[in-house]
Amino acid sequence: MPVHTSVRSHHSPGKGAGLGLALASALAFGGSGVAAKPLIEAGLDPLHVVWLRVAGAALVMLPVAVRHRALPRHRPALLAGFGLLAVAGVQACYFAALSRIPVGVALLIEYLAPALVLGWVRFVQRRPVTRAAALGVILAAGGLACVVEVWSGLSFDALGLVFALGAACCQVGYFVLSDQGSDAGDAAPDPLGVIAYGLLVGAAVLTVVARPWSMDWSVLAGSADLNGTAVPAVALLAWIVLVATVIAYVTGVLSVRRLSPQVAGVVACLEAVIATVLAWVLLGEHLSAPQVAGGAVVLVGAFIAQSSTPAKGSPEPVASGGAERELSARGTAA
Repeated sequence: MPVHTSVRSHHSPGKGAGLGLALASALAFGGSGVAAKPLIEAGLDPLHVVWLRVAGAALVMLPVAVRHRALPRHRPALLAGFGLLAVAGVQACYFAALSRIPVGVALLIEYLAPALVLGWVRFVQRRPVTRAAALGVILAAGGLACVVEVWSGLSFDALGLVFALGAACCQVGYFVLSDQGSDAGDAAPDPLGVIAYGLLVGAAVLTVVARPWSMDWSVLAGSADLNGTAVPAVALLAWIVLVATVIAYVTGVLSVRRLSPQVAGVVACLEAVIATVLAWVLLGEHLSAPQVAGGAVVLVGAFIAQSSTPAKGSPEPVASGGAERELSARGTAA
C-alpha cells in the first residue's frame, strides 16, 4: 500500500485505537462470505445477495452522500471506478465464487490483487519494481497453487476459480484508475464521501444487472442453514449490510488515518485468515494442511508485495491490499 503524507504518522497517540479499528474492519470484512453463503444456499442468486448488500449499505450511507453532494462534479471518474469495480465488480465476482468454492479459497485468490497490480506496473506501465516485490509475486503465485491443489487437477469448481480471479482483477482495475491524480494532497476527496457515492453507483449498476424484481423475496422471510443451525435470513442480511459493509468500510477508513498504510496493510491481511477460520467454524469448510500452508504463503507474498518500497529514484508503483484501504489512505482528515 503506498505511503501518503496526508496520513497521520503511526507514532501518533491514536495508534492503539487505529489498530483496534483495523482489526474490527478485518473482522467485519472477513465475515461477509460466511453470512452470504447460507443465503445463497437457501435459494438467493449470488447477484441478488450482492444487490441487497450494496443497496442496503447505500441507503445507510445516503446522508453522507448528501453531505458531499458536490463530489460527483469534481471526481466523476473516481466515483464511477469505485462503484463499478471496488463495489459492484469485486462483490459480484466474490459472491459468485463463494457459491461454488470455499469462502477461504475465494478470498485467498482475491488476495492475488497486489501481485497482479505489480505485474501491471512492471509490464504495462514499464515502471520498475523492487526485488522484494517480485519475490512477493512469486510467493503469492506458489501459495495459490497449493490452495487450489494444482497437483490434483484443480479440485475446485473451475468457474468458481474464474470468478475469484475476476474479483482480484476488479481490484486491480480500481487501483490503476485511482492511481491517477494520487498526488492531490489536501485536494483529495473525502474517502467517506467516495465510499457513499461508490455504493450508490454500485447499487444502480447492480439493479440493472441483478434485476432484483425477479428475486425470490420469500427466502428472506425464512431461515438459512448455518452448518446445521437455522438462522433467520434477515439477520444474516442485516449482518452483511450493517457490519460487513458499512462498519467494515468506515472502520477501515478511520484506522488508516491513525496508522501508517503499511501497518494497516499488515492488519488487512488478517481478513483472509478471519474468513477462513469463520468458514471453518461456522460453515464446516475444512481446508487440508497443504491448503492452509499455501494460504499462509499467499498472505506473506501479498504482504511483501504491498509493503515493498519502490526502487530508488523510480516512480512509486501501485501496490495495495484492498480497494477500500487504498482509497482511505488518500483521504484527508475530516
